[in-house]
Amino acid sequence: MKSALENIRVLDLSRVLAGPSCTQILGDLGAEIIKVERPGHGDDTRKWGPPFLKDNNGEETTESAYYLSVNRNKKSIAIDITKPEGQELIHEFLEKSDILIHNFRVGSLEKHNLGYEQIKDRHPHLIYCAISGFGQTGPLAEEPGYDFIAQAMGGLMSITGESDGKPMKAGVALSDIMTGLYAAIGVLSALNYRKETGKGQMVDTSLLECTLASLTNIAQYYLTSGQLAPRLGNAHSTIVPYQTFATSDGYLILAIGNDSQFRRFCEIIDKTEWADNPDYTTNSNRVRNREALIPMIEDIMVQKETGYWLEHLYHHDIPVGPVNTVDQTFAMEQIIERKMKIEMTHDETGKQVELVGSPLKLSESPAQYTISPPVLGQHTEDILVNLLNKTPKEIDVLRSKEVL
Repeated sequence: MKSALENIRVLDLSRVLAGPSCTQILGDLGAEIIKVERPGHGDDTRKWGPPFLKDNNGEETTESAYYLSVNRNKKSIAIDITKPEGQELIHEFLEKSDILIHNFRVGSLEKHNLGYEQIKDRHPHLIYCAISGFGQTGPLAEEPGYDFIAQAMGGLMSITGESDGKPMKAGVALSDIMTGLYAAIGVLSALNYRKETGKGQMVDTSLLECTLASLTNIAQYYLTSGQLAPRLGNAHSTIVPYQTFATSDGYLILAIGNDSQFRRFCEIIDKTEWADNPDYTTNSNRVRNREALIPMIEDIMVQKETGYWLEHLYHHDIPVGPVNTVDQTFAMEQIIERKMKIEMTHDETGKQVELVGSPLKLSESPAQYTISPPVLGQHTEDILVNLLNKTPKEIDVLRSKEVL
C-alpha cells in the first residue's frame, strides 16, 4: 500500500527525544529517514538504561528501551561531521534530501559550516528544521535545552501537582514529545509551501515555546483574568467535578463536562437534591463551591468498587475511566484492537521486539513498520553505495580518516 510520505527523504541529525520522535512520525508515514550518528558513540539514548534489549543469549545489547521507543523506520549511518570530509558528505546527502532535522544547541552546527544561513543558497529546496531549547533568537537562544527545564520555565510544572505540594513535572518528557509533534507539523507545512512555490525554508521551534503553547486554556486563564490558575492536582481549574476519586479498591476519573451530565450523575447516586441546589446547578457555581461539593462526592465514590462505578456510569453516558497502570493499558481490548502494540524483528538479534504503534490511522496510506530500530552505523555502507554512489575504495579512504 502506498505511503503518504514515501517520496520524501529526511536527513536526521537529531538525537535523544524531541527530534527522534518527530522523525519517527515521518518514518511511520513512509518517509526515508537517514539517521546520522557520531561514530563510536551514537545517539545518547542508546545507553540510557537499563532496561536494554537482550540478544538470543540473554545478554544486553547496546539498544536501550528509551532508544527503541523513537527510532524505528530509520537507517543509521555513522559520520563525523566535525571533519571537512564528513561535512561534505552531509552536503551530498542534502542534495538528495527534502528535509534536514536537528536539535543541536544554537550555534553548534554553524561551527561545522552546516547552519541554515551557511547552506541555504547551496540547497534552496531544503526544509531545515531546527529544534532547540529556547529558539534560534532571543537572550536565551544559546542556552542548552532540556525537557525538565522547559516544563519548569514554560509554566507546566507550576500547574502540576497537588495544591499543597511541590510543583511537579509530568511523568514523561512531554515538552520533548510536544515539540516533536510541532516540528512534524512544521516540516509538513513547509513541504506544502515548497510544492506551491519551489522554495525551502527554516522551521524554528523550541521546547519552551511548545510547552507554553500546550498550556492552552491555563495560559489563556491568565491572559484573560490577569490571575494565575491554581494548582489543583488531579482537579480541573474551570470544570467541576473533573478529577480523580478514590473507590473502595482503587481510583477512577470522573469527567463531568456539562450540567446535564451532572444531573444524570446525581440521579445515579441518589442525590438529586444536589442538581436542584443553586450552588451546584451550573458548572460556574460548582467551580465556586467545589470545596463543599467535592468532599460529598468523595464520600459516596469510596463506598463502591471501581468496576461498579464504571458499569453504572458508562451505562448512563457519564464520562468515567479507570486509572490504569501501563500493563493494564496494554491489556485493554481497545488498545489491542487499535494495534497500539506492534512487533518488529530486530535486525541484529533476530528477536521480536515489542514497540508502541503509531496513533495515526490513515485509511488510504496507513503507517507502516519496515525497519527495526537500527544498531549504530548499521546502514553506513549501503547508504553510501546506493545513494551517493561511493566506491569501496572511496569508503575505505573515509574510514581510514575516521570520518565513518
